[in-house]
Amino acid sequence: MQITWKKILALAATVILILYSVSIWWSSEPDVLEPEVLNTETGEIITGYATTSALINTLDTLLSKPGGWLSNDVAPPSVLMDNMPAFEFGALEQARDLALIMRKEFSRSQSQSTADNDLFEAHSKLNIAHSNWLIPSAESQYGDAIKLLKLYRARIADSHNQNAQFYARADNLNEWLKEVQKRLGSMSQRLSASVGQDRLNTDLAGDTAARQSTPNLASQHIKTGWWQIDDVFYEARGSCWALLSFMRAVEVDFADVLKKKNAEVSLRQIIRELESTQQTVWSPMILNGSGFGLVANHSLVMANYVSRANAAVIDLTNLLSQG
Repeated sequence: MQITWKKILALAATVILILYSVSIWWSSEPDVLEPEVLNTETGEIITGYATTSALINTLDTLLSKPGGWLSNDVAPPSVLMDNMPAFEFGALEQARDLALIMRKEFSRSQSQSTADNDLFEAHSKLNIAHSNWLIPSAESQYGDAIKLLKLYRARIADSHNQNAQFYARADNLNEWLKEVQKRLGSMSQRLSASVGQDRLNTDLAGDTAARQSTPNLASQHIKTGWWQIDDVFYEARGSCWALLSFMRAVEVDFADVLKKKNAEVSLRQIIRELESTQQTVWSPMILNGSGFGLVANHSLVMANYVSRANAAVIDLTNLLSQG
């Protein structure tokens, strides 16, 4: 009986070690993607190809990385992992925002024009719950969205097809940047709440006639739960990973617009801050020290880069709004 128990314990330890090793491998974050450019026969860059490719490659990387899409797995070791699923969700949210703006703004010449069917269906498929594992599964729907986006990319790359367009204009770009501002602002607040803070209610500030459906407290103490700190951190990291790829692509497709507005430096500043969010995390766990304590607080460091990127986005929005 004693020998049997030793064998059982040895087997259990071996299984745990294998699962732990697999979880470490599957937790490796993908590299930042480089923009993909396609030129015409005359050497001109095809407008919209880089941005569409960035969206396609981001989704494809999330599905094809080690372990594949982990957010909807119901078996070990991925069911016990939370950092990579949080990373996936953050990147997915940025992809959804860009797909929405491509359908509503980038592919339409004016408010009365019709939406592109491929973009419309792709955006719809991206909105399935990221944790859905039954039929249809999340990865199957995201795979279909990639196919639809590739169809749209092929059509805008065809000079003889005038039914598919990508309009690189300052007003279109501003619409996407407004969505980015909201994402980064919310992300910064959630990261900063890792140490807990008292927040004043500014919901109706600036408008004496403003009203809201349900009154809020004048001040609230906001603090992220201990078990959620690493999830918020990696969600922000995944979001910035995807956004960095999109910004690099926008720098290509909207080069003329940015040059006319003298806004190239502002976009490069955003890219620089987002690159800082992707630095290697050397700590085996996300630390949550106080603001000026002995132990580091990784969430506050990430919040700093995210806030600086958001400030640069606001500056870029103002530049694009000027005549």
